[in-house]
Amino acid sequence: MARLVDTNVLVYRFDARYPEKQRIATELLAEGVTDDSIRVPHQAIVEFVAAVMRPTRSGASILLAQDARREAEEMLTLFKVLYPTEALVRTAVRGAAAYQLSWYDAHLWAYAEHYGLPELVSEDFQHERLYGTVRAVNPFL
Repeated sequence: MARLVDTNVLVYRFDARYPEKQRIATELLAEGVTDDSIRVPHQAIVEFVAAVMRPTRSGASILLAQDARREAEEMLTLFKVLYPTEALVRTAVRGAAAYQLSWYDAHLWAYAEHYGLPELVSEDFQHERLYGTVRAVNPFL
């Protein structure tokens, strides 16, 4: 079963501030590479680079800019990356209204809905809730 992963899973893979979440994200992504079960929306790669380059409270970023860009390129090789379409954006507009999701979360959900993926892996949605045909799963609980 293919599933869509949110940006936070990609970021936790490199965020040593949260060792348990880092372990879970690393295992989940490694399993997804092994069995080809992970799909990554284009949006998550864009958000990943921005998130890991932003300074944390300590003033340091999670990754240096060159490392963030290299990891983004690796993701393009390791995972099937999904790209937006007009229909997907229209689905996001409807999802934002129907489920009261933020624009970014609605857009992420729309990738799963549009591409027929039954599961969205994220900590940003209500765990085990069904949004349309997509079930949200928080792996960090």
